[in-house]
Amino acid sequence: MNQLINSTKFTPAVTVTAGAAGTTDITGTVIDTAGFGGVAFIAQLGAIVSGAVTSIKVQECATSNGTFTDVTGLSLTIADTDDEDIKVLDYRKPAKRYVLLYVDRATQNATISAVAALYGAREQVAAQVASTTVVAGVSG
Repeated sequence: MNQLINSTKFTPAVTVTAGAAGTTDITGTVIDTAGFGGVAFIAQLGAIVSGAVTSIKVQECATSNGTFTDVTGLSLTIADTDDEDIKVLDYRKPAKRYVLLYVDRATQNATISAVAALYGAREQVAAQVASTTVVAGVSG
């Protein structure tokens, strides 16, 4: 049986630094989905101040530096009581090659970071991005 790590590439989508407590919107890192069957954005929430208006959504584009547009149905509103929660937006068979996670924050501080898990690799993942450390093992 293959381990998840053999067919999944993990890369930062919204860094902890970019997602520090604040009210400004965040345009996440552009993710290239070439060679993968899909991408799941895994967002970890920190403190969200009462009254915060926060949401996340997936955007896509045919080029890495073009105009990104929203992917219909791939957005979530984050309640101001969702402190320390995890939210996942999973985009299987992206219509366009490049995707990103967009964080809309307003009125009160919200803290968020996210990882993109590119899955369904057509070939075994050769290496993770430089900022990713993976330790894999098997019992018995």
